[in-house]
Amino acid sequence: QVQLVESGGGLVQPGGSLRLSCAASGTIFSINVMGWYQQAPGKQRELVATITSGGSTNYADSVKGRFTISRDSAKNAVYLQMNALKPEDTAVYYCNVKRYYSRGVYDDYWGQGTQVTVSS
Repeated sequence: QVQLVESGGGLVQPGGSLRLSCAASGTIFSINVMGWYQQAPGKQRELVATITSGGSTNYADSVKGRFTISRDSAKNAVYLQMNALKPEDTAVYYCNVKRYYSRGVYDDYWGQGTQVTVSS
């Protein structure tokens, strides 16, 4: 029903920048939260940033001031601008959509992931 496709990952040097994109297809409700999560080898998948349909954002402390999340609701797309990248940012980045039906009730949809590697 819902498919998410990420793009924009790659290999960059410390201090560099990348812009990740995620396009959602299928049925996307107006009330939803789109976001990005990261998963490094041997670690749990963790939240990076989210943005609501109303434009409210939330960031992990580790990326505040460096990453910016945005969305284009008309295109059902979400973006992550990553600046001042650090080696510890290296991970697979997953696009996520939470489609809400009521408070605390939602469906989770995930993309296939895109690899971001920060290394000299």
